[in-house]
Amino acid sequence: MKNILLTLSIVLGITPIIKAQITCLPCDQLGMSVNVGSDTNRIKLYHSGQYLTHPQSYNVFIWEITNMQGNIISQDTIVNSSNYYIDHNTPVSDTMNVVVYLKNDSAILPDGNIVNCFFEDQIYWYEGVYPSGTIYGRWEFVHGNVGSNVTDVNQNQIDETNFNVFPSPASNDLYIDGPNEEYSLQIFNIYGQLFQNINNINGKQKIDVSSLPIGLYILKLNYNKSFKTMHFVKQ
Repeated sequence: MKNILLTLSIVLGITPIIKAQITCLPCDQLGMSVNVGSDTNRIKLYHSGQYLTHPQSYNVFIWEITNMQGNIISQDTIVNSSNYYIDHNTPVSDTMNVVVYLKNDSAILPDGNIVNCFFEDQIYWYEGVYPSGTIYGRWEFVHGNVGSNVTDVNQNQIDETNFNVFPSPASNDLYIDGPNEEYSLQIFNIYGQLFQNINNINGKQKIDVSSLPIGLYILKLNYNKSFKTMHFVKQ
């Protein structure tokens, strides 16, 4: 019977419709929250990407928590877990920055790309009063930001400048394929702190980024009296 149906399909020109399997939601439909039970010196963060991105065992979360001066409070890479615990001694009067990068090479977005999401927000200590008059406090996110997509291809083209920068994420080396004319570059973290400044270079370059802390960085390329910026992830 199967052979007959197959023959009829070929004769009649019937082509099976194959749909790509969607295994996750776009970055802007994912987010973070503070779990109930967090106290002044211990915070449990929850990320919805773990349960909404499949296969879950390939979910990689790169977390980084800093104070307002950019000093690292906590950082870690977590695989296959929605929770991240922070033990700290930051005063409740201070705000903390939360950055997390979610990557899953096996999860397919509706547009056919893989999951490569960046999240950034801040948490602060909120105090309220119960109807009974008892004062309570908890950590809360300031903005409730959703995620944004981070370009993740082996070769990211920068419009109008003949620059190619790859890979992102990068572990040890970042490659710049630039023009033969002289150009310069700077690498900043998302707080504007300068990590590298390289001048008077041309053509292809290999930049050692192995010493950079895990996180998202801004690469500024200066060329021909103009500049372009792009992001890359250090993993």
